[in-house]
Amino acid sequence: MAVQISPSILSADFARLADEAARVAGVADWLHVDVMDNHFVPNLTLGLPVVEALLKSVSTPVDCHLMIEDPDRWAVGYAEAGARSVTIHAEAAKAPVRTLRAIRKEGARAGFALNPATAVDAYEDLLPEIDMLLLMTVEPGFGGQSFIDGVLPKIRRARQLVSKHGLEVWIQVDGGVADETIERCAEAGADVFVAGNAVYGRDDPAAAVQALRALAEGA
Repeated sequence: MAVQISPSILSADFARLADEAARVAGVADWLHVDVMDNHFVPNLTLGLPVVEALLKSVSTPVDCHLMIEDPDRWAVGYAEAGARSVTIHAEAAKAPVRTLRAIRKEGARAGFALNPATAVDAYEDLLPEIDMLLLMTVEPGFGGQSFIDGVLPKIRRARQLVSKHGLEVWIQVDGGVADETIERCAEAGADVFVAGNAVYGRDDPAAAVQALRALAEGA
């Protein structure tokens, strides 16, 4: 499938989220929103009320990545609010199939995230229940971390499993995705790329999105 770029507002100015979203409108495929609860990860960002307000102000589809302790309880609310994609973590979900199906029932894409140390093979049977597999390429919780090269074989393995079952599951990578790393991710089989500092750390975020897309497409 085509390369998709999803700028992360974790690296944007939280006081001007609607304006920051507008800076990548028309060039970004998604707007990536990291929801952190200071329990599942040691950081606190924003929650459903802020996402609801943001959804009223943006034109780019919103991709919510829930790094929270009880996604089974909260995930459906983000889909109901209008998020077009909602991702839960394997390490936090107690009833993943039920929650993933509930997300889909609300019309959103269901995403399933794995931390760097979580093996993808253990979740092979779950692939038919998801629309996107998110492979963290840093430890979740903070932006600006260095890319973990050890995840590249897992991206390749994930692509093999998706192809093996003839599924149309997107493979998303999140963490340390930048000019220096995006080509390696694309070569390994990723097709959706979350970029924070590599977009919002630049003077022209829209141009940064276009440059990242060109690198991934050329891989």
